[in-house]
Amino acid sequence: MDGATAGPGLAEPFAALLDQYRFPAGYRRMLLAAVDAFAEHGFHGTTTRDIAARAGMSPAALYAHFSSKEELLHTIMSSALDLTAGMVSAEASRQVSAPGRLKAVVTALSAWQGYHFPVSRVVLYQLNALSAEHLAEVAGKMRVIDQTFRAIIADGVSAGDFTVADVRATATATLSLCLDVARWYYPGYRRTPQEIGEMNARAALRIVGVPEPPT
Repeated sequence: MDGATAGPGLAEPFAALLDQYRFPAGYRRMLLAAVDAFAEHGFHGTTTRDIAARAGMSPAALYAHFSSKEELLHTIMSSALDLTAGMVSAEASRQVSAPGRLKAVVTALSAWQGYHFPVSRVVLYQLNALSAEHLAEVAGKMRVIDQTFRAIIADGVSAGDFTVADVRATATATLSLCLDVARWYYPGYRRTPQEIGEMNARAALRIVGVPEPPT
């Protein structure tokens, strides 16, 4: 069966991953400052003045780029989820067998959550601060990732590789295994994000009835 390791791009700083968006400098500084502030203090515990101070800009500067603090939060979540979905899709597409694909996406997504835990925590914990319209959009982006997991598991069941009674519930369980890394990971943890990804991949394969990871 296929092997998989998380690609080197997973460890790139979130700031570097944002380069593809070509955001204006001030917009980018404000966005990155907000990631750190929201991750530390939550959306409601962070003021626009806090964000501007972290960005080294005047308190009014935020409104030169964003109509509101909520729009800034939405931009963070939307860009982060687009990057995450693209990474998951790329990892899934470079494997052939369902076990190989599952190992690849679980390894990569788990490592991603560790390397980018500040922005991942913002996405996980601050959803209730979004407007109804923005929440619906973000939820749609989340479903794209969930659907990738469901498709892999359904393919594995069809091929006879996986022993699964409920594809949807199993997809939720394996995806949650990845996402939960952002809840408890911290710099200096005894395992690297890559090692956590490999450990989670072995657990995910056991969940679907594969006793040993692909080699």
